[in-house]
Amino acid sequence: MRAVARLILPGLALAALAGVASAPISVFAQDGASRQLAQANADLQAGEADQALALLSTLAKPGGPAEAYNLKCRVELTLEDWDRAVGDCEQAVKLDGKNSDDHLWLGRALGEKASRASFVSAYSLGKRVRIEFEEAVRLNPRNGPALSDLGQFYYSAPGFMGGGVDKAAAVAAQLDRFDPVRGHELRAQIAEQGKNDATAEQELKLAIAASTHPASQWMELAGFYAHRGHWTEMETALRNGENAAQRDKRAGAALFDGASVLIRAKRDQNQAARMLEDYLASSAKTEQAPAFVAHTTLARLELQLGDAAKASRDRAAALAMAHEYKPAQALKH
Repeated sequence: MRAVARLILPGLALAALAGVASAPISVFAQDGASRQLAQANADLQAGEADQALALLSTLAKPGGPAEAYNLKCRVELTLEDWDRAVGDCEQAVKLDGKNSDDHLWLGRALGEKASRASFVSAYSLGKRVRIEFEEAVRLNPRNGPALSDLGQFYYSAPGFMGGGVDKAAAVAAQLDRFDPVRGHELRAQIAEQGKNDATAEQELKLAIAASTHPASQWMELAGFYAHRGHWTEMETALRNGENAAQRDKRAGAALFDGASVLIRAKRDQNQAARMLEDYLASSAKTEQAPAFVAHTTLARLELQLGDAAKASRDRAAALAMAHEYKPAQALKH
């Protein structure tokens, strides 16, 4: 899930000093809940899953706000707890059925569950994924992440589930009007699905050219080259992505992506470890690259590189953030 829909958490203006004494108790309660939601979102972005869940447990309950269930669902997605994530995202939609992002996140949670289900269950879940993505776009036709996810569903799903390359191409054209970077990325994915590598490569380069923060797009291009064994081109794209991330303090997650490219390609594991360390040291951590996942991945690399002491420290750091995260629990220590 690279494209992340940001949930805007509304805050209440503080009462004027002269009116504080007469302000209703409910106003202070709402202000407190808003602060808790904002802090839970900050914890989610920082990878502090346990802290986020502790805050949300007091809000995601009968009578609680939809935002609390949405955030709780997203924390559970980072923990790979698909069943609980689906349940909480369903509750968010039930409480606020007009929120485009709530439908988007429910679609994502259902998609993760479907990818691990039996064929019969996956078919049923897949139809629900499409419905949620389509509803997210209907409610907000300019929701770039929702359109991107819908387009990915269309090109990858069979026709009997509502998929179709022509539908995906139409979504890419819609993205062109206000989010050309995602439009090019979607066209690249469509071309790659159709084994048209030349077009896919060109679209990825166009995405880089169109982006004002191209670090992630460079890493996407690096992954494209790695998948084809074009190592020189991969290394150039990785270097460009790393340089872009160093210049752009908001692009830290690109370092996580670059490390992932190297790990999948089984190339330069020392460089992959360094990129993960740089990501964890940055101030640009995000839920799309959870810090506890980065620590777990780094610990696994350190074990392979023969540094058990470092691996133990990173495993402990991961579990301190997310004690239920099973891949960290399963690591040797």
